[in-house]
Amino acid sequence: MHRSLGQAVRWAEQVLAEAGIDSARTDALLLAGHLLGLSRGEVEARAIIGGDEPEGYAKLVAERARRVPLQHLTGVAHFRYLTLSVGPGVFVPRPETETVVQTVVDELRRQLAAGVHRPRVVDLGTGSGAIAASVAHEVPQARVHAVELSESAHAWAARNLRGTRTELVRGDLRTAFPELEGRCDVVVSNPPYIPADALPREPEAREHDPELALYGGGEDGLELPRAALASALRLLRPGGFFVMEHAEVQAEPVARAFREAGLVDVVGHQDLTGRDRATAGRTPEAAAPAPDGTAPDEMGE
Repeated sequence: MHRSLGQAVRWAEQVLAEAGIDSARTDALLLAGHLLGLSRGEVEARAIIGGDEPEGYAKLVAERARRVPLQHLTGVAHFRYLTLSVGPGVFVPRPETETVVQTVVDELRRQLAAGVHRPRVVDLGTGSGAIAASVAHEVPQARVHAVELSESAHAWAARNLRGTRTELVRGDLRTAFPELEGRCDVVVSNPPYIPADALPREPEAREHDPELALYGGGEDGLELPRAALASALRLLRPGGFFVMEHAEVQAEPVARAFREAGLVDVVGHQDLTGRDRATAGRTPEAAAPAPDGTAPDEMGE
């Protein structure tokens, strides 16, 4: 059946809405734009002035209605100022992680203003490379390092980090970068954190995101987040900054873990919907030596 572009988009919006997709109109436009090589706004304009339904559109809409992630169908995810390559085998970056990046960018700019030369950043469990790539793009003075365990996710990250001068290694966030211990200014992590007996609400995540990127280990899902915290303590210099994403219900235990680990200035950060989705803290500053050069722990009473 021949349809105009406008008719096809309206049909797709209805199909996607009936499938329970909140962003039905946006997704209908983006799928058409993917096939036509146009932006969302350009698709809307062409639908008004006249145009034909692109070949293959109905098939893509049917796939999206089955809750295949939009990003898997288009091959890209828009994240802050970047367009990332994504697909099966890698966690699709979410909007809430963009606020975590903003926290890192703000901290790096503060450090630069305070005279830190070429601050060093480590991204633990980089996934698609979204955080590392964004930091490298937005704070070009930073030296960025990233680690990813999954072979497939590492391949996507390598693609997204190409040309950014970021050091990417494949390995475990628990033991990564031993050569950088005590030398890092900022550590950031969006580790897996879903409890073992919990299921993601969204079918896109539940059925298509890799389990390795979702489940944090342990009944509370905090095994890997605690490992990321331990690595941050290992990597950071005195006065270094650590921020980690987590589930809203984990905000209190994560903040408690930060404080018990000795971090100071522990503060929660909210995402754009006002949910507590990240926690940050600092390693204590090194104590100043006594006037005679004796370290504080060598001094008598």
